[in-house]
Amino acid sequence: MGDSNWQDVGPIESLRDRPLRQMTIGRTKIALVFKDGTFSAISGVCNHVGGPLGEGALDGEYVTCPWHHYKFHARTGEGEPGYEADAVPSHEVREEGGRLLVNAVPATKRSKLPHPKHPLERDLVRADGPLRVAGISTTAMDARYPRYSTSHDLLEVALRHAREAHGVETRMIRLSELSFRNCEGYYSKSAQACTWPCSITQMDPADQMEQVYEALVFWADVVVVATPIRWGAASSLYNKMAERLNCVQNQVTIRDRVMLHNKTAAFIITGGQDNIQAVAGHMLMFFAELGCHFPQFPFIAHSRGWTAEDMERNVTFVQRSEDLRVGARALVDRALETAGLLLATKMDAGRIERGGRKAGNPREMPA
Repeated sequence: MGDSNWQDVGPIESLRDRPLRQMTIGRTKIALVFKDGTFSAISGVCNHVGGPLGEGALDGEYVTCPWHHYKFHARTGEGEPGYEADAVPSHEVREEGGRLLVNAVPATKRSKLPHPKHPLERDLVRADGPLRVAGISTTAMDARYPRYSTSHDLLEVALRHAREAHGVETRMIRLSELSFRNCEGYYSKSAQACTWPCSITQMDPADQMEQVYEALVFWADVVVVATPIRWGAASSLYNKMAERLNCVQNQVTIRDRVMLHNKTAAFIITGGQDNIQAVAGHMLMFFAELGCHFPQFPFIAHSRGWTAEDMERNVTFVQRSEDLRVGARALVDRALETAGLLLATKMDAGRIERGGRKAGNPREMPA
């Protein structure tokens, strides 16, 4: 065998049973391909965020990364047509005495296409100016046939009061007006696969979840989230948004980086039937995991109870209820007071110890 760079990776017969596998020779990760009776090998580390190429799939002549679906030629390591310059290293292979050998020293170099940073890839610096309140309305409806929404109505009351009584800036985000994709569960593949900015946001410029990220991470000091109760839970749009916010929380897990620093969250929950405590508990836990702070009594809610099936009466009740409007105004008062205290103290995010859970170090990409 002579050259010590050539590594024996196993008997040829046993390596023919799979078209693609991830292997490690020494300290080098390899994606080994068996296609049309021939072996080839490329780096097992994707150019994007280091995904394990050998755990992906073959698509014709290309190896597809299991994390974010980037593709590289199974023999040359080059990217797809139009992206050939975005290449991973290729490795020589040879058969000898019924064994397969792979050269650990790459035959070609890794190269990455230069690209500008995504607008969300910037420092977490609060812009000067008065306090800012973002309202996120999660009620779902057909934009062609708008209807009255109890949760959205009370959110508008809260934002109007913030502007008129406190002179702060406000921004309303209606999730029903945004076109954004479902979370694709990259975190379920690996914590490292869930990136900031969200991989979907990076790959799909038409995805409008970017508006939520911009408001929540960079713009707002206070976020007020309003949801109806749907079968004992927050709305489907709320949950769709929450899943896409995993990339914000995951920065704490893998980078010790708190994205929502000195942010205050509050909630408006309405439903014709009951389960307020479960919905509020879930929302409080989730936004606590994102790093938010809460005012005293951080939500207002309304329900007429389990037996109330006459929804039209519920709508009328909310429309006429001055108590709920007073509650919405008081909620934003408390949230703004909390936000002001947080900004005045300039708390240091630093390293966060989170109830025994340990953050991992960022993975270094092998050569």
